[in-house]
Amino acid sequence: MPDMPAPPRLRLHALRFDGAVGVKIIEMLVWVVGEGLKGVAAAELFDGLCRRLVEARVPLWRAFAGMRTLHPQWAGYGYTWRRDIEAVEPSQFARGAEYEELVLESPFGLLGQQIREAGAEATPWASLRRRLAGPGAQRDFPILERLAAAGASDYFAESVQFGAEGDPSRGVGVGYSFATDRPEGFGDDDIRLLQSVLPAAALAMMGHAAHMIAGGLLEAYLGADAGRRVHSGAVERGSVESIRAVLWYADIRGFTAIADRSPGPLVVELLDEVFETLAAPLRPRGGEILKFLGDGVLASFPFAAGEEKETCARALDAAAEAMRALDRLNTARQAKMKPAVAVDLALHLGEVLYGNVGAVGRLDFTVIGPAVNEVARLEALCEPLGAPVVVSAELAAACGDRVRLKPLGRHPLRGVRREREVFALDLDAG
Repeated sequence: MPDMPAPPRLRLHALRFDGAVGVKIIEMLVWVVGEGLKGVAAAELFDGLCRRLVEARVPLWRAFAGMRTLHPQWAGYGYTWRRDIEAVEPSQFARGAEYEELVLESPFGLLGQQIREAGAEATPWASLRRRLAGPGAQRDFPILERLAAAGASDYFAESVQFGAEGDPSRGVGVGYSFATDRPEGFGDDDIRLLQSVLPAAALAMMGHAAHMIAGGLLEAYLGADAGRRVHSGAVERGSVESIRAVLWYADIRGFTAIADRSPGPLVVELLDEVFETLAAPLRPRGGEILKFLGDGVLASFPFAAGEEKETCARALDAAAEAMRALDRLNTARQAKMKPAVAVDLALHLGEVLYGNVGAVGRLDFTVIGPAVNEVARLEALCEPLGAPVVVSAELAAACGDRVRLKPLGRHPLRGVRREREVFALDLDAG
């Protein structure tokens, strides 16, 4: 039986350090490694790389670096350098079909396919070059047509992927492209310099990107403050601090019945819409979601001494805005024949312990203390008192708002020894 042909393999760029271009390669590699070790931001590093390429007499007209990322909102980041401004313009690409189609219709889609077909044993990068002007012009991607129309004569792209399991194109990596408007295009030494330096540049950029990805994921899953603390090393179990904060606890009324009669995907859609409606007013006012509890939300507004009154006012403003936004959401849902929802919301002020709690291998960065229990018990009074937003006496006293807060009397709270005075937030006042 004849031997089967070997699968295609990508070859390592032949690094040669002879002659003037060899000296430039060494200098550029030393600089790139140094920037990577310093943790220079990706945009700054790419800007510096382009400037050094120009100093090395590479005729750059436009350069681009892009990378996928792991973020709930953003699928990728891009950095475009232009000769006319001698600076990098950053961009973000939202998740969705539009971004995926943009990648597939670009040279990076083809390069990713080449890397996949080459197999795991091959070097995880690939490149292509296209002349954009003259008799040998090849403009087989939409971006090449646009560049040629703007005056570009030559184009070089390289994709560097990092060892992700499965489909490498779904992992993180860096795609580079460089265009020139010099009539004769790039020279052989220009391409040799780019091919020699780009893998190291990608490694340096991804060193910073990995740090940012980790921070972004921690903030997305733990909250901005908790994520920053964990990312900065606050990881010891039992490590907590006492803080004062306004606590915000919201819950969807009758959610179990809604979930029982609705398909799963529609339930998830409902939760996403309600949670975003509640979260949006928190962000600009210093509120931070600590966790989602099934169909509930626990958030906090930490404050320092002297900031109590202002913080309480911001928390009440956020609550009023959230309820108005919920009314608009319900109107939009009903117009689409989807069920409307009611949300009960309680606000309380107190001292809590904030930090790492949990098992050895599974921690939670959260708040604990009697005030947390009390705000959950306060929320249970919303429906029987006919008030969508109830406020504790402690918060009412600290805020001093006699216009929007209406007394509802004293009421027992489950698990709390004495009755507590409760106030309603008048959503029509102020």
